[in-house]
Amino acid sequence: ERMQKLAKKNNLVLIVPMYEEELAGIYYNTAIVIDSDGSLLGKMRKMHIPHLDPGFWEKFYFRPGNLGYPVFETAVGKIGVYICYDRHFPEGARALGLNGAEIVFNPSATVAGLSEHLWGIEQPAHAVANGYFIAAINRVGEEPWKTGTFYGSSYIADPRGQIVIKGSNDKEELVVADIDLDMIREVRNVWQFYRDRRPDSYGDLTKL
Repeated sequence: ERMQKLAKKNNLVLIVPMYEEELAGIYYNTAIVIDSDGSLLGKMRKMHIPHLDPGFWEKFYFRPGNLGYPVFETAVGKIGVYICYDRHFPEGARALGLNGAEIVFNPSATVAGLSEHLWGIEQPAHAVANGYFIAAINRVGEEPWKTGTFYGSSYIADPRGQIVIKGSNDKEELVVADIDLDMIREVRNVWQFYRDRRPDSYGDLTKL
């Protein structure tokens, strides 16, 4: 309710990550979407749960998401959410596009290592392949349990895969940019990835 009031007061669409308890002992890594009038539109639960060293033992406490890949009609466009580790899986990124997403938000908490190199590659590629904008959000700083340094570098990628704006890798800040949703149609009219896809040939993806 507090975030809904904040969204309405400031005329903002908010994507709010949260630790969701569905029942006693059943938890999800969830993000809720709140429209600019304060209405709660729905939520996305993280689909892919990592179990990685150091420190990311999420299978011990999170259930895999079970709500699919919803897209929400908001005051600023059709928004999808892909949470942290989900970004490594192109199938879900495509599902969000097929469901009509114009802007996909990826709230993350990711430390340096191979992930830092992939950070600047995977999501611009998703933006190109699916013809939408991506807002990739990562935190900065460290935690006392020394899992590593969170490298920030939040950015917005456009449907051409170009970086519209990028944030600091070590300072907390707001990353703000204007985007033109008309670019989505322009890019999709040139690169006809949706028209030319062959779902009849992809059946093995769900069998192997």
